[in-house]
Amino acid sequence: MRSTSRILAIFLCFGVAAQAADQIIVLKAERMFDGKSKTLVQNGVVIVQGNAIVDVGSNLPAPSGAQVIDLGDATLAPGFMDAHTHLTLDYSGDYNVRRLHELDLNVSEQAIRATIFARATVEAGFTTVRDLGSRFVGSREFVDVALRNSINKGVIVGPRMLVATKGIGATGGHFDPTSGFRDFLFGREPDYSDGIADGPEEIRKAVRFEVKNGADVIKGAVSGGVLSLADEVDTPQLTPAEMAALVDESHRLRKKVAVHCHGDQAAREAIEAGVDSIEHGSFMKPETLTRMKNKGTFLTPTLMATEWIMSKLDNYPPALQAKAKAAGAARSDMFRNAVKLGVKISFGTDAAVFPHGQNAKEFKLMVDLGMTPIDALKSATANDAELLGIAQKVGTLEKGKLADIVAMPGDPASDITATERVFFVMKEGKIVRNGPPIASTDAKPTEPADVVVPVD
Repeated sequence: MRSTSRILAIFLCFGVAAQAADQIIVLKAERMFDGKSKTLVQNGVVIVQGNAIVDVGSNLPAPSGAQVIDLGDATLAPGFMDAHTHLTLDYSGDYNVRRLHELDLNVSEQAIRATIFARATVEAGFTTVRDLGSRFVGSREFVDVALRNSINKGVIVGPRMLVATKGIGATGGHFDPTSGFRDFLFGREPDYSDGIADGPEEIRKAVRFEVKNGADVIKGAVSGGVLSLADEVDTPQLTPAEMAALVDESHRLRKKVAVHCHGDQAAREAIEAGVDSIEHGSFMKPETLTRMKNKGTFLTPTLMATEWIMSKLDNYPPALQAKAKAAGAARSDMFRNAVKLGVKISFGTDAAVFPHGQNAKEFKLMVDLGMTPIDALKSATANDAELLGIAQKVGTLEKGKLADIVAMPGDPASDITATERVFFVMKEGKIVRNGPPIASTDAKPTEPADVVVPVD
């Protein structure tokens, strides 16, 4: 008799679970941006069952028994995406203080802090991110892979992640974690296992090593950077032969290639090699942007990173201040030209240079420099989905796609800063947020953290 009761209890539990999985949720708002249209839809309705969208449109009736969530004077939109983040890092404080702290920060502690950054990001409305580099001086750990896997398994709350592990660069270049430190302070020169490689064959070896260890995308540093001490911001750092090897090996392994690049010459060579996106692109000239358009290469401008650095210049050494000023002066004209020429633009912020959770401030910067609000919204939805290679699953509100949905107050087509006030977030049919955020939008630890790994 007891056995029969237990079996019945088990079946009842399965029945409740199945019923929960079949629960239909109807989201309603005065407006809706579907990710593909040039205008907002009035009286938007999205019907969700399980983890997917089953219908979407204007004034759709709610199915019998559905849970209806009326969000009122708001705009529904696909979950935002950020194609350039560093969720395992916090690079927003004082540069010199961080440089000291990196010598004693435990990588496990940094991984724990990363869970806070992940939650702040998804609660801000960013349900998918591309994490473009996660390295720690003297450590072999792949914290971004662990963070991605923990989110996928439901262990922690965060956005869907595509990760690049350590990224690949040249000896002494922007990605070299020992540049600027005393020689052999860390006991050895970094090698392919740290993402540092010289020559086409070493580049191929580094790509294979990163894919072996979980990389979804390959990140390369092909020019100097703002926040690295030992290089000029726009100098080329890979030869054309190394660039070709980076792209060929990555594409053979069906991985896309994103390249950190401020300089015009390096950008031209990267575009010619066939990279999928140029990150930053501060000094690119109109002729180079025209090549990008013709080749279909995406530009991920990361305007927010420069904006943050320029507002906090005193936090950086004089040499970095000079590089930031040069990049900041060039990037606005570059972005305006890219918009006018019709270059494919993907939304990416370089979050970590500024506090995680403030990603949406990028929208206003894009609009202020000539992009329409609708195109800015597309850059963070359909455009990013195309760049990341996941457009069949997310990026638009369409029947059959994953239910990644956000809501923001008012009309973002009239006031793009509405994106900074997202109050409802659903990821794969599960409500992450409906009201005030759980995580602090600044998502900063009390002590300056992080390793001095250049991310801009």
